[in-house]
Amino acid sequence: MSSLAADTTGPAAGSPPDRPAARRAGAVAQGVALALGLVLLLGGFGLIAVDYRPYTVPTGSMEPTVAANDKVLARKVGGAAVGRGDVVVFHDRTWGTETMVKRVIGIGGDTVVCCDAQGHLSVNGSPIDEPYLNRNPLQGVTPLASTSFTATVPTGRLFVLGDNRVGSQDSRVHLDQLAGTVATTDVLGRVEATVWPVARTGMLGRTAAFDALGGAGDDRSGPLEPAAYAMLAGAALIVLTSLAGSLAGLARRLRG
Repeated sequence: MSSLAADTTGPAAGSPPDRPAARRAGAVAQGVALALGLVLLLGGFGLIAVDYRPYTVPTGSMEPTVAANDKVLARKVGGAAVGRGDVVVFHDRTWGTETMVKRVIGIGGDTVVCCDAQGHLSVNGSPIDEPYLNRNPLQGVTPLASTSFTATVPTGRLFVLGDNRVGSQDSRVHLDQLAGTVATTDVLGRVEATVWPVARTGMLGRTAAFDALGGAGDDRSGPLEPAAYAMLAGAALIVLTSLAGSLAGLARRLRG
């Protein structure tokens, strides 16, 4: 009786997959992950670089919202696109040579009045509760907020104040010049985030202080936050993929 010889040329049942093929598949997956990470990282960075510009805050006039020497990112928008409550960077030559950061209180057509019995400003007859103000003013500085005034904002101009009302040279000290306003064309950008120092890094967000007035002051934030998340995700994906590849290579060398 004849016997059949066992076929020893193919893989045995339950044997591990071909190692070269597994390595090739792993290399392809690693390459795809690295490419995706680069797209996210460079895409997010490119979007921020095109749409935003960094500025250094020159004084403490906007504390506690932003402090002196903070680095902020401002979206490059025209003055006509900003509204009440926005923090803007501008350069008005009649105010000096310095680029300034202030908060928009009134836009063209508004009437700003200081102040009621509780110390609140009013815009178009509506008292404004300003939660962003510095509640611990520096001692020994004359609080300009105590000065009464009424200012009607001309079309195409903005009435701006600092959040630190006792330490801000703003529209109140220029009331004899077009009601203390700056031209919308002097606006360089709308501040959306603090990026330095690290302890103060974060989005500024919007204020609801002017919501009762309607119209201007709506949330018009740009793509900064999703772009920043895309950069972080891309960087994390690149690091983790590279680390996984290095560990896999080390494991192969140890087995060998």
